[in-house]
Amino acid sequence: MNLQQLRYVVATAEHRTMTDAARSLYIAQPALSRAIRDLERELGMTLFARSGRGVVVTAQGRRVVKLAQEALDAVHEIEALASQAPSAASELRVASTPSLEPGLAGRLLPAYVAEHPEVRVQIVRCEGREAVVSAVREQRADLGLTDLPVPTDLVSHPVERQEIVLISPPGVDLPDPVPLPRLNGMRLVLPAAGSPRRREFDHIFATYGICPVPAVESDERGGWVRAVRDGKASLLWYRAMADQAARAGLVVRSLDPSLKKIIAVVHARRRLTSVAQDFLMLAEGGSAA
Repeated sequence: MNLQQLRYVVATAEHRTMTDAARSLYIAQPALSRAIRDLERELGMTLFARSGRGVVVTAQGRRVVKLAQEALDAVHEIEALASQAPSAASELRVASTPSLEPGLAGRLLPAYVAEHPEVRVQIVRCEGREAVVSAVREQRADLGLTDLPVPTDLVSHPVERQEIVLISPPGVDLPDPVPLPRLNGMRLVLPAAGSPRRREFDHIFATYGICPVPAVESDERGGWVRAVRDGKASLLWYRAMADQAARAGLVVRSLDPSLKKIIAVVHARRRLTSVAQDFLMLAEGGSAA
C-alpha cells in the first residue's frame, strides 16, 4: 500500500466513476483500475462495486476511504511542518509551462524579486499542465502556474485570462479577427489525440460546431511553430506566444468570438511557506480580467 493508491481510492470515491477519477488525476483509466484492484487484492476486501457506468463504495470501502483521507490529511500536516523550516524560507520554486513562462519571468518574478531580494527564485520548467501538476504534487515546486482545470487535490487561485489566438503562415487569406466558423475544414496543428489538452480543444470545436482538419498531431511543442512556419497548418495557442510567432514571420489573429483560458497559481492542499504566500498575494493582486 502506498500514498498514490490512497489518493486513487479517495478520488474514485469522490467522482463515483473510474473514468472521471482518472481524468481528475491525469492518469489513464486502466492504470487507475489496476491500482485499485491491486490494493483490493492486498487488503483482501472489495472497496468498490460496479453500478451501471459508475461504481459505488462498499461498506468496507467507506471505512477505507475515511481512513485514506485521514492519512492524506496527516501527510499534508507533516509537510506543512517541514515547509516552515528556516532552510525553506529563502527559496521559492515556481513550476511553469513554456507558453506561460514569458509572462511569469517578464512580469511576476521581477516584481516579486524587487520586493524580496533575499529570496532565491527558481523556475521549474514543465512541458505541459500535467507536468506542472506532477511537480507541485511531488514537491519539486512550491507553486505552479498553469491553465485550468487542475485535479481537485490541488488548490487553484485564478490570476488572469489569456486569449487564444490563431497563428498562421504568411499569405493565408483570413480576416482579423477570424470568425470561428472559418476554422471549419482548416488544417490545424493539434495536441495528440486523447490527451487532456486535445480533449479541451475538441470540446471547443464541438461547442461551436467546428470540424478542423488535424494536419499535425503532437505533444512536442517545439515543433508546433516550425510546422506552421513550414506551411503545414495553422495553430491555436495563447497570445503570449505571439511575439515568438511574429519573430518567426508568422501572422497572429484574434478569434471572433474571443476565446480565453483562465490562468491560475496552483499548490497542494498544505500550508504554504511565507515566501510562497507572498508570491501568491502578489500574483492575485496583479491579476487581469
